[in-house]
Amino acid sequence: MMLLLFAGLRRKCWLLLLGLLLGGHVAAGQPVPYGHNPSAGHYQAVRGIRLYYEVYGSGPPLLLLHGNGGSIQDFKSTIPYFAQHYRVIAVDSRAHGKSVDPGDSLSFEMMADDFAALLTSLRLDSAYVLGWSDGGIDALVLALRHPRLVKRLAATGANLSPDSLALTPALWLQQQRGYQANKAQLFTDPTKKNDWKVFKLDVFQPNIPLPTLQRVAAPAFIIAGDHDVITLAHTVAIYRHLPRAWLWIVPSSGHATLQEHAAEFNHKVDEFFRAKAIARGAH
Repeated sequence: MMLLLFAGLRRKCWLLLLGLLLGGHVAAGQPVPYGHNPSAGHYQAVRGIRLYYEVYGSGPPLLLLHGNGGSIQDFKSTIPYFAQHYRVIAVDSRAHGKSVDPGDSLSFEMMADDFAALLTSLRLDSAYVLGWSDGGIDALVLALRHPRLVKRLAATGANLSPDSLALTPALWLQQQRGYQANKAQLFTDPTKKNDWKVFKLDVFQPNIPLPTLQRVAAPAFIIAGDHDVITLAHTVAIYRHLPRAWLWIVPSSGHATLQEHAAEFNHKVDEFFRAKAIARGAH
């Protein structure tokens, strides 16, 4: 009985220690409330807003960027893995989650500049960057606008244009119908006004010519599901225009590659970040 009790106490202490090491003071057995974790959360004033972010683990800095309408919570299957070896900085993008933005305009360039300001405020010379969907676009724009800050980037489900060449017909039609049905409305409720601003971001943006990617100095890992909402041809075109890149089309996966195949996704992205040399190739 005493041996069992000692083993139980030792396990409980280990869980508490793990919670401290990952940056969240969470009771043993309780899931970490990613996106709502007071012990890991911080606000930083950048470019006229208060940007919310959470920090987990220690090691080389890794910036996590979520997609349209998302938040830090989307990385609940990502943070625990990378926090073992990286200082994970997960951010609520401008106008998302806890990063409130009262302005009327929103662009990927604005968000990329926000992230650059955050990294600078944290006195970081550079960081690894992992972005999903709009976050993948942000990662590429950050590498274009602030090349010295991006050590390596991984982008899954990213697109560089908002048209039917980049998006599957179903998604493109859905966005167009949503815009036409609501464009005449005057949104007075702050939440609905913000949601409309975020929705319009993907209707009209991004507008980045593919040849522009030739200026990306950082090695890039371009990822998409084999039945993603981003067309395969567009994903491959992004890969081909990058000077140093890996490509991975995830089998049996939709847009949520990092959630649907979390274990394999985390391992492959970590492998990319740690690779001594980046030769062009598919993985």
